Order: sequence, then C-alpha cells, then structure tokens
Amino acid sequence: MADLGDEMSKLQEALEQQRDELRVKMHLAKADARDQWEELEKKWAEAQSKFGQLQKTAGESMDEIEAAARLLGDEILKGYERIRKLF
Repeated sequence: MADLGDEMSKLQEALEQQRDELRVKMHLAKADARDQWEELEKKWAEAQSKFGQLQKTAGESMDEIEAAARLLGDEILKGYERIRKLF
C-alpha cells in the first residue's frame, strides 16, 4: 500500500509540474499573440489607407499602390494565421 501511495505522490508531483509549465507557456503565448495582434493592427490601419488611396488613384501610380496593398494584405493574413496557431 505504501508503494501505491508513493506512486500516486510521484504522479501528482509530475502532473503539478507539467501543469505549472503549461500555465507559464499559455501566459507567454497570450502575450506573444497580443504583441503580434498590436503589430497587425498597425499594418491594418496602413492597409486601409492604401486601399483608400487605390480607389482614388488612377494610372501608373495605381499599380505601385496596388502592389504595396497586396503585399501588406498578405503580411496581415500570415500574421493572423500565426496568431491562430497559438491558440
């Protein structure tokens, strides 16, 4: 019976350690996700500006704005995917 008690104590300690480690990782993941979100929000504001410029602009400069807007949009999508993977 003592062996069973020792095994259960070891199991409990192992579970507590893993739980604590996961709690820290979850906290860090949330902070990382928050940081990435804030960075993406800045890019989103920039993208909205580019999209607005694109609608107002015509001619050759429109191609440059369109390329920049597409690039920025792709960066934002990839950032959202990175955040989604954290959860």
